[in-house]
Parts: sequence; structure tokens; C-alpha cells
Amino acid sequence: MANTLKLEIVTPEGTVYSEDVEMVTLPGVAGQMGIYPQHVPLISQMVPGEMIVRKDGRDLFVATGEGLIEVTANRVAILTDLAVPADRIDEAKAEEARQRAEARLREKLSDEQVAAVNACAHPLPRPSCASSDADTGNVHVKPRRLRRKMLRSALSRLVNCSVDC
Repeated sequence: MANTLKLEIVTPEGTVYSEDVEMVTLPGVAGQMGIYPQHVPLISQMVPGEMIVRKDGRDLFVATGEGLIEVTANRVAILTDLAVPADRIDEAKAEEARQRAEARLREKLSDEQVAAVNACAHPLPRPSCASSDADTGNVHVKPRRLRRKMLRSALSRLVNCSVDC
């Protein structure tokens, strides 16, 4: 029985890693998967998380994105959108990116919030950002920023109302 297996990690930028390893632990949809040499053949989906690669008794940590995993008895092939070894991650840049993402999330309404506003059983007054042409009945809507503002105000009315929608 072989003591190693070939690990290949491929991203859109190219091959990130291609070496013989003792073991690899992957973040799968059902949880962490430990893959040793002579593993049963498997194809699975990988979720964003941390991959642990054991080589020569040392662990290498790799941040990964979504992807696909193919396992054979002597090979693990991973096709992913992101794979960055932990020692190459700039923590300051990562924190800055996280803060920018959180700010964007705070600005956006979720699909559920938009659906709740649209599905409300009691009628809401015509928003101030929409007007209709009296002759044709066509509705003219102002720019997206104003529509978002209107949805927020309608959502706050919905949340504060005592009637179930």
C-alpha cells in the first residue's frame, strides 16, 4: 500500500499545488472529509473553508473557495475558484475586504425582504418614486436608489404594522 497520494489543486489562474502528500482534510458539503491513500473513489462538492494538507509530518493550511473534488485510490484532484496558502494571506487586506463586504450587505435588502414587501396583503400607497402617465397608464419609475429607499420605508411600515401579511 502506498504511503502518499497525489494532491492537485487547480484554480482559474492555474495549478496552485501539485505534490505527493500523506493526507488531506477537505471542507465538504456534509462536513470535513479526511482523505488518506487508498481511499474509495469519490466525487463531491467542496464548500468554502480551510483545507489541511499533511506532508512530511507537517500541516499546511489552505483557504479554499467552492469547488469539486475527485478522489481515487492514489490521487485527489480539486477544481476550485480559490486556493490560498495561509502563509500568503495578508490579514490587514482580508480584514479590510471583510469590512467592505459587511458595509455592502448593510446597504442591500435581502430577497426575502423584497418579497415580503411585494406580497403584503394590504395595499401600500403608491410610492413617491413612481408616477403614472394619465393618458396611457404607464408607470414611470425613478432611479434605483429611490426605489431602494421606497422599499426600505415600505418594509419598515410592514414590520411596524400589527396586521399579519
